[in-house]
Amino acid sequence: MHDFAFVFAGFAVGLIVGLTGVGGGSLMTPLLIFFFGVKPHLAIGTDLLFAAFTKMGGTVSLARQRIVPWRLVGTLSAGSIPAALVTLYVLHTLGPGNPAVQRAMTMTLGVALLLTAAATLYKAIRGKQILRGIPDAELAQATRPRHWSLPILFGALIGTLVTLTSVGAGAIGVTALMLLYPLLPLPRIVAADIAYAVPLTLVAGLGHASLGSVDWPLLAKLLLGSLPGIWLGSRLVQKTPDRVIRSLLSVLLAYAGVKLIAI
Repeated sequence: MHDFAFVFAGFAVGLIVGLTGVGGGSLMTPLLIFFFGVKPHLAIGTDLLFAAFTKMGGTVSLARQRIVPWRLVGTLSAGSIPAALVTLYVLHTLGPGNPAVQRAMTMTLGVALLLTAAATLYKAIRGKQILRGIPDAELAQATRPRHWSLPILFGALIGTLVTLTSVGAGAIGVTALMLLYPLLPLPRIVAADIAYAVPLTLVAGLGHASLGSVDWPLLAKLLLGSLPGIWLGSRLVQKTPDRVIRSLLSVLLAYAGVKLIAI
């Protein structure tokens, strides 16, 4: 019965991710901690590989549509991957099971969820005002940042946040990219966010696995449910009230964030 609950949780999170684009980490990690009683470091490590495998399929689909801005993905990865490795080194030195590290993880996760809630609400409010298309001739200009260091610094921040909490590469990443690249259409921003999250979550997840912070049987059960959930959500996305769903999600994430900070 417990195994079925994990599969159902994976399906539910996959469905919501497919419908809204909100990162699975902001939903799955608090669900594992609060509902199933999984220790924070195990929930975070398992969820990182959960995100890597689920977003890998999304990246292949987006690449076939030729909407992934690979130049932007490379720039973000130049900041996020080194930051993830440095964070993993610190976790390895201190030990993921250290009570102080556990407290830091839950506190950072709570703050990340509050930021995700704000970002989700922002997208719900501004969703209909965002650019949806751009001529190919203007793409190079649209992917040029105001300063070359900004996407690298942003990547480093997200890399650290994702490695510590498994949250950050979803709603926070999309919202920040909307501000950094105001001329880039939303589908390409989402594609960039999903594509650069794959190597980041894979590196961070494998790093956590080397620390013993991944529950492999749990990961298999979650993926068993999430893959059909994402498939279904991606096909229902045009038939759902996007703003209503995102607004409700922002309230739920804010509640989980406050509860984690209060622990």
